[in-house]
Amino acid sequence: MPEHVHLLLNEPEQGMLADAIQLLKLSFAKRMPWLDDSHSGVFWQKRYYDRNVRDEREFTKKLRYLHRNPVKRGLVKQPGDWKWSSFRHYALREVGVVEIESEWTARDRETAAQGGSARVSSPQVSSHNPLANLGHRPSQNQSRGVKVL
Repeated sequence: MPEHVHLLLNEPEQGMLADAIQLLKLSFAKRMPWLDDSHSGVFWQKRYYDRNVRDEREFTKKLRYLHRNPVKRGLVKQPGDWKWSSFRHYALREVGVVEIESEWTARDRETAAQGGSARVSSPQVSSHNPLANLGHRPSQNQSRGVKVL
């Protein structure tokens, strides 16, 4: 989204989620030349909203919301048209701008290590996506400890 970001993630194995979010914000801010000491504005809010996702059904509901949000806001016509979305990863197994960690990416790393080929790279996004209502069903391991931010 132009003015905010949605994340659906597992809590870190070590440390606290708040620390991971702080590192994400710091890493981003250091890469933005317009966010130097002379900039008096604020980019990040002090706090983030999080919610525990307890099961597969709720994970799918939250993921669908995230994928449909740019369409609802009128930014794109189909979920797969939003460049920063994980939709094409889940719907088409494409490697996009943002790497998504899933069973597929883990499997692809194993395949690549053995000399095989992994998923396809993301092609030009079409304005018509027949998979617009597709939902992702995570494994039981993926649905544990998930946070939506």
